[in-house]
Amino acid sequence: MSKILVVDDDPDVVEACRVVLEKVGYSVSSAGSLEEGMKAVEEFRPDLLILDVMMQQPDDGISMARQLRRNGFDRPILMLTNVGREAGLNIDKDEDLVPVDEFQQKPISPQVLVSKVGELLKK
Repeated sequence: MSKILVVDDDPDVVEACRVVLEKVGYSVSSAGSLEEGMKAVEEFRPDLLILDVMMQQPDDGISMARQLRRNGFDRPILMLTNVGREAGLNIDKDEDLVPVDEFQQKPISPQVLVSKVGELLKK
């Protein structure tokens, strides 16, 4: 059973991801901030990380992804964001600036979430 860590400050997003992913057999844990997320990565050792861009600070998710990659975290990171819709910005993965494997806009449909998680875990 693959382990998924959801790091998002919106409890509704966390719960929706948990329900959808547990229903298809994943073990899901969560954190609500960059600091909690870093600790949870160490303790839970997820196979995949689902990460929000904006939490307490507008770039917490990006900062967390950078820190994790610098520390050797090589598991897939799926970044969920509504930055594009709310701010009109178009951010995308970048090995140095935004070191994630996939970006998806919020809200994400359950089907797309399950599909993207499955694809990333196969890599």
